[in-house]
Amino acid sequence: MRAAANVAAPLANRARWGWLETVFWTAAILTVFLAPSRHLILTQVAVLGLFALSLDLILGYAGILSLGHAAFFGLGAYTAGVLAARAIVGEPLVALIVSGGIAALFGLMTSVLILRGSDLTRLMVTLGVALMLRELANKLDWLTGGADGLQGIVMPPLFGVFPFDIAGHLAYAYSLGVLFVMFLMARRLVNSPFGLSLRAIKANRLRCAAIGIAVDRRLIAIYSIAAGYAGIAGALLTQTTQFASLDVLGFERSADVLLVLILGGPGYLYGGLIGALALTLVKDGLINLTARYWQFWIGLALVVIVLGGDPARRLLALARARGRPSRAPGSGRLFGWRREAGR
Repeated sequence: MRAAANVAAPLANRARWGWLETVFWTAAILTVFLAPSRHLILTQVAVLGLFALSLDLILGYAGILSLGHAAFFGLGAYTAGVLAARAIVGEPLVALIVSGGIAALFGLMTSVLILRGSDLTRLMVTLGVALMLRELANKLDWLTGGADGLQGIVMPPLFGVFPFDIAGHLAYAYSLGVLFVMFLMARRLVNSPFGLSLRAIKANRLRCAAIGIAVDRRLIAIYSIAAGYAGIAGALLTQTTQFASLDVLGFERSADVLLVLILGGPGYLYGGLIGALALTLVKDGLINLTARYWQFWIGLALVVIVLGGDPARRLLALARARGRPSRAPGSGRLFGWRREAGR
């Protein structure tokens, strides 16, 4: 009983909301009413944030490297597009769930490919899967539109009542609502015993197998869940832009989401959201400032961040250096999450 209590207390502590989390989501909700002129770009932030959240589940918590995460994003995008263009599903939310389910099923089918081999092997295998899926989408032009993209996507009103407007007001509220719900589910997942076992597997896979943890089953489960998240993100992109092209399956899409996670920091869920906001707004500002050289400045910022270390960890270290009390040696709290300074 005492052992169970010792485990339950830290789990309850992790699941407790911090004040920074409340501020973050309150600010996000306020943008629905206070920033109507920015709803189009904020919709991109929400979609990219959800996509980065899906990658964080496998990279930040399970240690699975992937260069082909766009395969699930693109599959969800094309599924939502076909369902709308062929009038198969009339409710956008139902189409969103179906798209995520198909992406999760594809993730389950391909998950066995990442169970064996080194990180380099996983990088190449995941990249190969994405490239094959992109070429398949290109060949099936009767279904996907090929290089011209999927045409004729018209989204029906949400719940049969709220139509998607050209200014993107409903699209942003819809995307933000989906992001928040999916975030709550991910938050509950990583703070469960299952989530703790993923952290243990990332730290030492062989040790976890030796003490009886079903390592392969857990990796397959989280890979499939992350694929479903990515599929929902791709479906959101198609539903809010009413267009899907081969770009959603491209290598650049996988590289962008990795960049987002590097900017925000993996392993605490908010990293993907912060990185998506930072990259999108900075990119938009640089394009307006210097349209020809904005990629140079993004690359320079990436180099500085990688050489300088995780910004979130540095923020925590600075806070502790100024006399902020810490709950345990070498630990910190950001958005309600404990993080080890030495990791």
